Amino acid sequence: MERESFENDEIADYLNQHFIPIKIDREERPDIDRIYMQYVQATTGHGGWPMSVFLTPDLEPVFGGTYWPGPESPAVSSGVHPGFLGILKRIQTLWQTQPDRCLQSAKSVSLQLRAFAEEGTHGGSGAATEDPEGPELESLEEACEHYVTKYDSVYGGFSGAPKFPTPANLEFLLLLSQYPDSVRAVVGYEECANARNMVVHTLRCMARGGIKDQIGNGFARYSVTKDWSLPHFEKMLYDQGQLLSTYLDAFLITGDAEILGSVYDIVTYLTDSPLTAKEGGFYSSEDADSPYRPGESEKREGAFSVWTKKELESVLGERDAKIVGEFYNVQAEGNVDPEHDAHDELRNQNVLAISSSPESLAKEHGMAKDEVVGILKEGKSKLRHHREQERPRPGLDDKGKRCYSYYTRKYWLMVFCSIVVVAWNGMAIGALARASCVLASIPGGELGKESLDAAIKAVSFIKRELYDEKTNKMKRVYREGAGDAPAFADDYAFMIQGLIDLYEATFDDQYLEFADVLQSKFNLVRHTYCTRKAKSNAETQIDLFWDSNNSGFYSTEVSQSDLILRLKDGMDNAEPSTNGISASNLYRLGSVLDDSEYTALAKKTCNAFATEISQHSFVFCSMMTSVVAGRLGMRSVVICGEGEDVKGAVAKSRLRLKPNTTVARVGSEAKTDWLKGRNKLLAAMDPEKPTVQVCEGGICKEELNASDAEKVLKGEG
Repeated sequence: MERESFENDEIADYLNQHFIPIKIDREERPDIDRIYMQYVQATTGHGGWPMSVFLTPDLEPVFGGTYWPGPESPAVSSGVHPGFLGILKRIQTLWQTQPDRCLQSAKSVSLQLRAFAEEGTHGGSGAATEDPEGPELESLEEACEHYVTKYDSVYGGFSGAPKFPTPANLEFLLLLSQYPDSVRAVVGYEECANARNMVVHTLRCMARGGIKDQIGNGFARYSVTKDWSLPHFEKMLYDQGQLLSTYLDAFLITGDAEILGSVYDIVTYLTDSPLTAKEGGFYSSEDADSPYRPGESEKREGAFSVWTKKELESVLGERDAKIVGEFYNVQAEGNVDPEHDAHDELRNQNVLAISSSPESLAKEHGMAKDEVVGILKEGKSKLRHHREQERPRPGLDDKGKRCYSYYTRKYWLMVFCSIVVVAWNGMAIGALARASCVLASIPGGELGKESLDAAIKAVSFIKRELYDEKTNKMKRVYREGAGDAPAFADDYAFMIQGLIDLYEATFDDQYLEFADVLQSKFNLVRHTYCTRKAKSNAETQIDLFWDSNNSGFYSTEVSQSDLILRLKDGMDNAEPSTNGISASNLYRLGSVLDDSEYTALAKKTCNAFATEISQHSFVFCSMMTSVVAGRLGMRSVVICGEGEDVKGAVAKSRLRLKPNTTVARVGSEAKTDWLKGRNKLLAAMDPEKPTVQVCEGGICKEELNASDAEKVLKGEG
């Protein structure tokens, strides 16, 4: 629509004369996007972007939809599809001739939207009081059964085309095999193993597919095809963060070298790509389209990433191009089906996707396997060098483009710096912190240090540029300075999650303290740091977003005045739900800090969605660890002292998946002054004596030798 309509003079003139056009950046204001997307989905039966909604002066919706073609589109001239200009004229006529009808309809729809939103946010109030323990473990079984029925056993994933990675669902299925026997017995031992296998197969198919950039690393948003072969080439930061965590967990479970390769690739992309900001933090996305050659103004989707067979031969030479081409399924006529290339942008082009193996190529060409591996490795390096030197790189977002000013009626170049989003940075921080521990344990683990340094630098950037120490509040985005929009509940949730992960990767309690500051309800008596900083007007996630009547977190602040309703995010989408992550954070903080108030809030958050979980558990995957925690409780493993056994215990704690288990460190290597003041159980422990202790419900069990760490981490201690 940008090219067809928004840069069209006739449409611009008509909009300027009859409407007040407002363009919303859904990265900066996801709250507005979600409200009106619900309206469009409810009235049209589908949603998506671009989205246009016509509002009354009171912000109530009159009409809305997604794509409408421009005046010159064949779909308009043939009468197949209403054009955007025709829609504008109909809305303007209706508003002029029947304004009362428009207002009444908008008010009625808005009331229905509010009622629907309140039904979701109030749904847990009754169910939670009936069963104080919250949703039952059977909800995990029901969610698992749903995904079994949706599973694509050939290509992996859980849908047809288009196919999205949905990391929250993959993570849920992967963790089933790691829960205690009491959980696996409910879901079924074979079912848990099968769930793990479904995820591992899916991750392998994705890693071999075109959805992964086989030359420059990173994953695209989704695949246009069900076999992962043709991506929508845009790369989102939130996908990299989530997929890094999922591939990491899959490696910790399987030890599979191919899975580890994807961990390396995503970390490399995040630490050595345009997404990495020099001053710290990560930009939100890398565009799908770019000019095919330097000097060209027209952009094509995938231009930076696709190859013709002749290009491979030119860059690699005939012999190596043949090997590399067969490995990546390169065809003379291209490997993109014309059915998926409506604008002829990919004619004769190839999206690289692994379709062979070094073993089979070696056998076919009468070569040693090591020789084939060398050709593939060198070929990948040459192709990456060529495209970075010869092709214009895609932009980091859609902000710096030629746009039409509806006020001056002139074209102008809108140049913005790339955007840094707090929530998505929180995802990347946590994933990189966790990955650093695994990569550092592998010989030649320099990438582990780079991973940890990038996570630490991102936290420093956000704390410096987007966090106000006087109020404890954050801004959501950075773009040549902090943006105007306040941080939303998901910004706090994902940032807190990342900080907890970073603490467990470093055992530096400054990150746990920052997480506690962002999470906690301000209380001068309970928190020692408050007396030092005297933040009498401080506000945090609980203050800003907590629903004191029905529990759970709203997406927006109570003081947000430019919205027609407040939504409560419970279901997972492209990102895990705010409340799912928040419940997990509260359980983890309650465990490591021995804070019963956090634990109680975690249980209330989960219980707020008990009714919905009982009906459709498969859309609440990020809430499932909290469902288990509500039934079985949390474990805090505390490693004390020094020595080889202690180092071994720390290493084992970082190389094992530990659902609903937190790890704290007391000893000379750890920074614990604040933590021991916050958690009195830790203050009483001997920092010199090599021990491993398990603390649950405010009580620490009998001390075990540090050499018993493996048994403790398995839940046997």
